[in-house]
Amino acid sequence: MAIETFTWRLQSGEQGEFTFAVRTKRFADGYEQSVGESLNNRSQSWPITYTGTKERVKAVKAFLDRHQGAKAFLWTPPLGELGLYKCVGYQLSNRGGLIYALTATFTQTFHP
Repeated sequence: MAIETFTWRLQSGEQGEFTFAVRTKRFADGYEQSVGESLNNRSQSWPITYTGTKERVKAVKAFLDRHQGAKAFLWTPPLGELGLYKCVGYQLSNRGGLIYALTATFTQTFHP
């Protein structure tokens, strides 16, 4: 089965968070030594918001429901490259009338 791609256009102004997996050892004299923990020691997460009509938001919801928080999908973050991401949950809200918003966090993941 092919990996699906998240293609919906998101609300602008999203702010990603980049973190590094680092192992640090501190010594008694105040000296410390740090090293990256793995080949993929930098990861990113993005809080996203999709706003649209009931039908469009239901399509995004169905996409995330198909992946059930465990299966990765392809997505291109702002200023980034296409990569694998997971989404372990989301929130829905009504913005008035037939306009809805879905908010979630996409977290970068890696496969061997």
